Parts: sequence; structure tokens; C-alpha cells
Amino acid sequence: MSIVLGPNRYGKAETRVVRVDRDGARHRIKDCNVGVSLSGDLHRTHLSGDNRDVLPTDTQKNTVYAFAAKYGIASAEEFALLLARHFTGATPAIRHARVVVEEYAWDRIPGASGHSFARSGGEVRDATVHCDRDGAAHVVSGIGGLVVMNTTDSEFHGFAGDEYTTLAPTRDRILATEVRARWRHTAVPDRAGWDDSYRKVRSGLLDAFAQTYSFSLQQTLYAMGSRVLADNPEICEVRLTLPNRHHFAVDLSPFRLDNDNRVFHAADRPYGLIEGSVLRDDAPDAGPAWE
Repeated sequence: MSIVLGPNRYGKAETRVVRVDRDGARHRIKDCNVGVSLSGDLHRTHLSGDNRDVLPTDTQKNTVYAFAAKYGIASAEEFALLLARHFTGATPAIRHARVVVEEYAWDRIPGASGHSFARSGGEVRDATVHCDRDGAAHVVSGIGGLVVMNTTDSEFHGFAGDEYTTLAPTRDRILATEVRARWRHTAVPDRAGWDDSYRKVRSGLLDAFAQTYSFSLQQTLYAMGSRVLADNPEICEVRLTLPNRHHFAVDLSPFRLDNDNRVFHAADRPYGLIEGSVLRDDAPDAGPAWE
């Protein structure tokens, strides 16, 4: 029996960088968390401790800060592409770079000066870029922490049952979830309207959730993914993770009160977890895009 080195990568995780653009009286904030992972011909460092092929993770951190200063942060996608393309040429041994950028939104405080902001809720934008030395790149954009609710127009019945089934069918329920969505772009243009694309996808997800009369969260997932693909020809696949944030009507009969579907207990666990991918039938091969 022989022992060999398998797939491996290394990098710098969670480099927090904040860029403030001070052009004029109205400042602009980009607040990001950057993760870098590099892979390639790195057998020497693993097998013998020879580090000649290793670009230190501290250098990777410094590069994030230097690029934020030199080029700014136009969007999560563009910044990730800049870094990934740089790192694939950093040393001869590096063949592939994976860069993940999470972007945290700040809103201007109404009526305040142009330099006063409040951090937006729990919603987080992100981008994952894979880049090879030959220049091939894959871009996946995403959003997480987007909490949504429909207080009606949702049913759940006709499901399978066995001796352990206690759930009662319902013709009117609250449907709530925390959307985690990621979408794959078919190509990486030289100049891309990443912000416009992100806003359009987010709007499509919300519209589909609000406009779908739901018989299951699975049905809603497909409607949301389909809307994104229908409205955005440059996107070929959408992956959605939708935890079911259950809301159970409280039994008020011990207090001799009626509960006409008005008072609920919001349960945090356990919860149903619905996951799925919606894609075009001619979508190109994803390669490493989702890793």
C-alpha cells in the first residue's frame, strides 16, 4: 500500500477590508470580508517542508489591502476577479485561485451628512470566483440572510403519511424563510454591471416569492429560480437554500379565546430545509464554480 497526497489548497481566510471613497461631500463605503484559497503544484511543502512554492498567507492578506487602495472595490465580483487573476500568476506553482468576497451593506442615514451611515440588516451579498492560470474564470454571485414572509396564499396538504405522521394539512398558513441564493454567470465580460445584475436578481427573487400562490416551499423555490433565469439571460443556474421558518398557531382554548389564524409561535428549530437548483437545459459545464 502506498500513501499519496490528495487534493489540497491553502490561503488566507476572512480578511476584513473597508474602503471609503471620499470624492466630494458624499462618501461611499465598501465593507468586505475576503477569503483566498490557492492550489497547484504544492507537493514539496507537504512532503518535505520545502516552502519555495508557497506564497505566504500574510502576503495574500496584504495584497487584499493593496488592491483595495490601488483599484478600489467596485463590487464583490469585480474585486474577487482582480484578486483571483493576480494570484494565479503570483508564483509558478499556483495553478488555480478561489476568491470569496462577502459584502456588507451600509445605508445613508436620512437627513444626515454625506458621511453618516447605518449598517443594513442581516442581508449579505457575496461572490465566489475561480480562476485558472490560462485565464478561464467562473463567477457565482449570491445573497444570504434575506428573510421573507407571506402571511397568506400558502397551503400544504396532500402529502404522504405513515404511522408517525401527526402534521395536519392546512389551507392557509404563514410561509416564511431566510433565502440563501447563488447564481452562476455564463461568461465573464471585460466590463460588467455587477451592481445592476445583483439588484435585478434580488428583485426577481422577491417578486417571485410574493407573487407565487404556494402549495409547498419546493414549488416556491422553483418559481424563484425560474424568475431569475427568465429575467437574466446571462445567468445559467440558480441554487437556492430555503429553511422553512415555521409559524404555528397558538392554542388559546385554555384561556377561552379564539385564535382566528392571528397569533403564532415562531419556532426556530427543528425546521424543514428545502434546497434545489434551477438551470437552463443548455447550461455550460459548471467546472469548479460551486466549490
